[in-house]
Amino acid sequence: MTKMIRPALVLFVLLSAITGILYPLAVTGAAQAVFPQQANGSLVLQDGKPVGSTLIGQAFSDPRYFWGRPSATAPTPYNAAASTGANQGPLNPALTAAVQGRVAALRAADPGNAATIPLDLVTTSASGLDPHTSSAAALWQAGRVARLRGLPPAQVQQLVARHTDARLWGLLGEPRVNVLALNLALDGAAR
Repeated sequence: MTKMIRPALVLFVLLSAITGILYPLAVTGAAQAVFPQQANGSLVLQDGKPVGSTLIGQAFSDPRYFWGRPSATAPTPYNAAASTGANQGPLNPALTAAVQGRVAALRAADPGNAATIPLDLVTTSASGLDPHTSSAAALWQAGRVARLRGLPPAQVQQLVARHTDARLWGLLGEPRVNVLALNLALDGAAR
């Protein structure tokens, strides 16, 4: 019996050390060496202090800022510990009510804007953490932001254009805007 237990314990300890210590240290070291920004959470620093991440959205509620895609996480928006989609189909009354409420809130925040509201301003993403919005959604909000900040609309539209990322390799995805980066640039333009 001890002939079987001893090799099993040695193998268990060896594999535990390899997979539980050596491999994680090697992967962490390689990530820190090759991709230090990403390995540290893609944090955005301002005056040496973290103000957010380029990977997780933030709840901007002040109408002087651009708003991102709504979050489906609870109890607070953009809660990474509760990342999940709402899993509501197009015929679900709760989804219809949520979208109608978001449309009403957007119209109330900018009553003079009669343009069609982009879909990503009223629907949540699959993770509920999306830090991006479409360039159309950002441009839809540009008039409100410019008016409330006392900036020329053309200047705000240029900020949106400068912060719009193209499709990956020119093929994949849609043009998108990182809302945090755009709002930080907006704060810089207002100074």
